[in-house]
Amino acid sequence: MDDRIISFIEEQKVATICCVDEENKPYCFSCFFAFDEQRNFLYFKTSANTKHLPLLMQNPNVAGTIQPDKLNPLAIKGLQFTGVMTENAEHASAHYYKKYPFALAMPGVVWAIQLDYTKMTDNTLSFGKKIIWERKTVTVEA
Repeated sequence: MDDRIISFIEEQKVATICCVDEENKPYCFSCFFAFDEQRNFLYFKTSANTKHLPLLMQNPNVAGTIQPDKLNPLAIKGLQFTGVMTENAEHASAHYYKKYPFALAMPGVVWAIQLDYTKMTDNTLSFGKKIIWERKTVTVEA
């Protein structure tokens, strides 16, 4: 993955993730995330009583966006991604709680999204500059 994409993701805290229901209607939610640059995974925590977790369990394919915590309208930056949610793994929780230790006190489970595609827009490089990364082989590993 391009170092500019990695740096951007690591500087952010919140992602918007979209899934679909059984009628193929989209549903989005926002969450804190941690990024694992070795595996190209996003980790997020959610609880069983959410609307999105059952949808993700039915269809683990996701799309999402990551925007800067503070937007600069003259220097737009943002990331679009697609991936597959995988089951919780030991490294997911450790990685997530390292970034958000306060989340240990909250109920829920840490899940992983294997990133398969990212497209970063960075107008600070030039207007409409896109940096694209795609996973060469798509293998879900937890």
